[in-house]
Amino acid sequence: MAEQHTGVARQRCAQAWPTPRRIATLSVHTSPLHQPGTGDAGGMNVYVVEVARRLAEFGVEVEIFTRATASGLPPTVEMAPGVSVRHVTAGPYEGLAKEELPSQLCAFTTGVLRAEAAQPPGFYDLIHSHYWLSGQVGWLAKERWGVPLVHTAHTLAKVKNSRLAEGDRPEPKARVIGEEQVVAEADRLVANTSVEARDLIARYAADRARVAVVEPGVDLDRFRPAAAGGEAAARRAARRRLGLPERGYVVAFVGRIQPLKAPDVLLYAVAALRAREPRLADELTVAVVGGPSGTGLDRPTALIELAASLGISDAVRFLPPQTGDDLPELYRAADLVAVPSHNESFGLVALESQACGTPVVAAAVGGLVTAVRDGVSGVLVDGHDPVDWARVLTGLLLAPGRRAELSRGAVRHAEDFSWDRTAAGLLAVYREAVAEHRSRLVAELAGEAAALTAGCR
Repeated sequence: MAEQHTGVARQRCAQAWPTPRRIATLSVHTSPLHQPGTGDAGGMNVYVVEVARRLAEFGVEVEIFTRATASGLPPTVEMAPGVSVRHVTAGPYEGLAKEELPSQLCAFTTGVLRAEAAQPPGFYDLIHSHYWLSGQVGWLAKERWGVPLVHTAHTLAKVKNSRLAEGDRPEPKARVIGEEQVVAEADRLVANTSVEARDLIARYAADRARVAVVEPGVDLDRFRPAAAGGEAAARRAARRRLGLPERGYVVAFVGRIQPLKAPDVLLYAVAALRAREPRLADELTVAVVGGPSGTGLDRPTALIELAASLGISDAVRFLPPQTGDDLPELYRAADLVAVPSHNESFGLVALESQACGTPVVAAAVGGLVTAVRDGVSGVLVDGHDPVDWARVLTGLLLAPGRRAELSRGAVRHAEDFSWDRTAAGLLAVYREAVAEHRSRLVAELAGEAAALTAGCR
């Protein structure tokens, strides 16, 4: 198994290694300034933002390179003290799908290299790329700048293709090859969970010694439960603000609307639940929160049409992605949050929900088996059979005592995760990568010097 970077001994050892002063973070296909929950913005955006802020608080400057998606964007934006976002012009500003971005990697790479060329030599100490498109850019930049490359995949094509939703399009061969190249070239590969680490090693032949597990976190100041004793009042108030029924049950789905996230499984389950338990028919509301993304853009109204065809339109409320304090309010408004995805590298929605004290019902896939502690903070469901999901949802909705127990367990479970912990884990990986890179340079210089001395004799 890939070595975890949470051990005390490993952390103390890493503290003695050099800390990078400035990091170039690459996020080609989605900007950290975009609102998660629609388009290509999702958990990765949250990850990049939260990690960058914590690294800056630890004294490491972070410059995030992303593709410009509007003509009026300033070249550089300060996102937080010590964190800047640089907009790189690469292709048309709008109307370019993620699948078309490989054609613009040359232009993006040129923009990144030019930005570095305008700085003093050795300006960046390390590159951290996110998603395979960024990894391709990072691969070239690391060779040009002579610095180590740390890569986080976030999702893997071979894993996604092995767990496709019915009718969904598989990831193209070009992406698979691109990921294989980045895995081979990166100095360190950061996996979100041990499951992802095993996938990197087994499916991509990653060097076990270069794979590190650093779990994502959650903002425990923002995502927190209602004050003890006031949970019911807080739930009613949150529902009022969000336009949801104050009485009855609410099950929420939060995320991008696309086949991979499987919101259709939840709707089918609700239809089965209403047929199975008529007493819940008038008591249950499903809140679907997010916008179309990925292959979901092919039929942006598909979920609305599905609800109508199942005869449950009266029970389904579609809400846009929630910003600011509205997202924690949404979690606190729900009795349960459903995460039926066909695959998740981690599942930040599940962690955010649990931090707010709302139990999660999730598919037992990928990182969700880490994000949700089965039977303690929520329930993991094997497979995507709507009947199984209906059975689990019914059992929990009709058992308030069990939900309360899971709610307490959810808060405790989420407390084990924080973005400070994630940033500290990444710093340990960065120090290792920098130390190894410098040692290799010293060895190469020593070899060259020895060869030169031998040649002069």
